[in-house]
Amino acid sequence: MATTLHSFIDIFDTTFGEGPEAVQLKKIIIPIIQRDYAQGRKGPDVTRVRGRFLESLYKAVTEKPITLDFVYGDIDDEGNMTPLDGQQRLTTLFLLHWYAAKKDNISEENYEFLKKFSYETRYSARYFCIDLVDYKPEFKTAISKEIVNQAWFPLDWENDPTISSMLVMLDAIDDKFKDVTDLWDKLKENCVTFYFLPIKDMGLTDELYIKMNSRGKPLTLFENFKAELEREIRSIDEQRANRIMGKIDRDWTDLLWEYRNSGSGSSDDNIIDDEFLRYFKFICDVICYRQNESPLGRSNDAFDLLQQYFSAKCPDAIKNIETMESFFDCWCNIPGYDSPTDFLKSFMANKHESGKILVENRFNLNIFEDCLHAYSDKTGRIRQFPLNRIVLLYAITTYLQNVDKVTEADFRRRIRIVNNLIRNSEDEVSDRTDRNRMPAILAEADAIIMNGAIDDSIENNFNVSQLSEEKEKITFIDANPAMQETMFELEDHFLLNGQISIVGLENLAFTKRFESLFKCSLDRIDCAMMALGDYGQVERNKWRYQYGSTYQFAWDGLFHKSANSGFDNTKSILISLLDTNEEFTNEVLKKIADDYLQECESNNLYPFRYYYIKYREYRPGAYGKMHNNSAASNPYMFLVMQTRTQMSQNSYYPYLKVASEAHLSKDDMGQRLIFGDEHIICTNNSYLRRKNVGDEIVDTIVIPQNEDGIDTEDRITLLKNYIKANLS
Repeated sequence: MATTLHSFIDIFDTTFGEGPEAVQLKKIIIPIIQRDYAQGRKGPDVTRVRGRFLESLYKAVTEKPITLDFVYGDIDDEGNMTPLDGQQRLTTLFLLHWYAAKKDNISEENYEFLKKFSYETRYSARYFCIDLVDYKPEFKTAISKEIVNQAWFPLDWENDPTISSMLVMLDAIDDKFKDVTDLWDKLKENCVTFYFLPIKDMGLTDELYIKMNSRGKPLTLFENFKAELEREIRSIDEQRANRIMGKIDRDWTDLLWEYRNSGSGSSDDNIIDDEFLRYFKFICDVICYRQNESPLGRSNDAFDLLQQYFSAKCPDAIKNIETMESFFDCWCNIPGYDSPTDFLKSFMANKHESGKILVENRFNLNIFEDCLHAYSDKTGRIRQFPLNRIVLLYAITTYLQNVDKVTEADFRRRIRIVNNLIRNSEDEVSDRTDRNRMPAILAEADAIIMNGAIDDSIENNFNVSQLSEEKEKITFIDANPAMQETMFELEDHFLLNGQISIVGLENLAFTKRFESLFKCSLDRIDCAMMALGDYGQVERNKWRYQYGSTYQFAWDGLFHKSANSGFDNTKSILISLLDTNEEFTNEVLKKIADDYLQECESNNLYPFRYYYIKYREYRPGAYGKMHNNSAASNPYMFLVMQTRTQMSQNSYYPYLKVASEAHLSKDDMGQRLIFGDEHIICTNNSYLRRKNVGDEIVDTIVIPQNEDGIDTEDRITLLKNYIKANLS
């Protein structure tokens, strides 16, 4: 029995085979061991599959005929065909032809063949098919509602999963085809066909048939996706389709099998479906970026992506198919490694290790596995596989696709450059409709991996300062190869994250000292640096200042180039501190600060830095932020902030808080001490005691200063003594 092309109408009464083996197909029977009809089930995945199948049928009757996938089945001696594969499609075609016959008022003799389609899964499904063919709906409301209200429809039939699924499908068919005229005539013109192959021609035993049909599961989303992918590629290139589908079933399944369980522990997760589709979406996003576009605002549905990039209607379909093939193939046989996991662990670590790049602890070292389990997933608006990971994974795949052109040693050096750029381009690695840098960033990553150099012709990609630093490093290491490991060690320090400008290539000899210093108390470091000079940086708004704090992220801001002014001054003071000792302890740092305080007190000179070190309240909160909108003329008027950007009730002038915290007014954002109907404020060179109403000055407490405007008396002690004498 050969493969033959049929419509749902003409397959009935067709004779298959020749001679004594010839048999006429009289009925299609879904056997009792077969699974229930699934295309009408509820749920997002099935709804998408149903919608796509109906859309393809709709286009077949309104635009261009379609040939569906093969239907395999066994025809017994009585002409009863039991499908091995194709049950779902055949059932939907049965329902579509029933709908067309009833909608177009076709005479019964023309649709009598519908009575030759039967379900044997349950008696209810069998009798439903019989009664359905005899029923004529009024089309005044949803077909499913009309049917369930019929006297011949027992209420318990709604519990039959096949029947409930058919009812959903009938409503979907009506919604899709209600405006199609002459639907029956169009179906008769063979606009929807399929190839039929009798089971005996496949060499399958009845035992295998039973096993394949007893799994009791609906087609998965991936199975439908794979079928559609095959159909689209086959319409473009038959040979290419054969090769790729073979790889999906063998090579790529073997590749993904190691990662099939995302950690859920569920037996349903013992497949590679989700892993394949997530990596497929990563590839589609890469294709989109390479076209200088953004996937934002577009459908992330795998079927939509398939149509957009891999269907015959896409002019770049062949190129995109080659991209997909290359992105999967590159992980299958990595020279020198047994698996992607072994390869990735060979050059990635969560702490500094020679020959490896540093990856944050919050990320899985196996970035390939991370992609397979998290790509396109979101928690709220947060990507579980963020853009910086996309760039890193892309750079790695660029190497894997070019192992014949880039040595592994070169790759290890170059991937560090890319990683440094990623870690210091948080603002630049962006994908917004008004600012999409991803195409340029991927192009720059390409250039670095392939050529080992920064491509200056690519505009608006990674952070400009970091690009400049990486170019300097490349030149420096070429001239000083013996310093490479020291530089890498400094790059991997937890405060630097790949940007070492705060120390500088000229000071790599201080690497161990830097490590020693930042094992000490951050508060001790803060005071020791201030003892050597005012290391703060002023932000672009000219009133907010950045200092260190007892929290690491404040130092992160200081030690990475930004729009702030004063970075070079911060660096100079840091290097001066590193130059004082080979090793640092809290005691060493305390002595540096104490020596400075003693010098100030001996000279009766109390600059702002003295108070900053002497009194803990002067040192800013977690974010290291202070406020002063006229520091040049009022160097003492720094207000301590407790937030990253704004003043708040917890802000305060430190002089006032230290002098009398109990009277500090939060309502005035810490800028007044309240004493009954009076208050005290501070200026750069005095304290003013005023009435609360009208601000009438009651007294002025002058702070003695020299001709340079530096206090010659501790203003804190001065105010404390005044309050004790006059307001206690």
